[in-house]
This record gives sequence, structure tokens and C-alpha cells, in this order.
Amino acid sequence: MLMAKEDEREEMTVTLTLDDNTELECVVLTIFEANGRDYIALLPTEGEDADTGEVYLYRYSETNGQPELDNIEDDDEYEMASDAFDELLDEEEFDELVGEDWQDDQE
Repeated sequence: MLMAKEDEREEMTVTLTLDDNTELECVVLTIFEANGRDYIALLPTEGEDADTGEVYLYRYSETNGQPELDNIEDDDEYEMASDAFDELLDEEEFDELVGEDWQDDQE
């Protein structure tokens, strides 16, 4: 089950219900496309995975306006989604380092 809410900092958070029925609150880092499919990157807000910066990747879709997450069962698909997320992070970091002025100069 997935429940979404926004807190006062405008961060989108979701509550995941894990296989053992425990709940885990996560911050939505981004929703991104890779190889024609949407994925979502989540960062737990508490626990060991939050301390280590472990990011969870899921397939993402919406049905009747409701978000749905599916596990990525295939190792090759997970590797592809993980690589796409890493590339997205690299681009974001690059954008932050060089700033908008450099990008405006390139146009």
C-alpha cells in the first residue's frame, strides 16, 4: 500500500507497507523514465537504510490518478533503472555545479 502526503517543506513523502506489514516512510526523490517505463526513487526517512542513504527503486504507474509501485524482479531491468537513476543524479549534480548561467551561455 502506498500513501502520499506533503509536509511543510513541500517534500513529497510516501508510506510503504512492506511484506511483513511494517510501514516505512520515504521521501520521493524523483520519478524518471528509463527504456520507455517510469520508475520512482525513494529514500527512507528512518532506520539503517536512511543512515546509509540507501535508495529504493520501483516501477511506477498511475491508475485512475492513484500511484502504484511494483517491485523490479528482473536483475537486468533493475540494473538498467539503477544506471538511469545514476545518470540523472550526475546531470543534476552537473547542473548545480555549473549553474544556469553556463547553460544560458550554451544556447
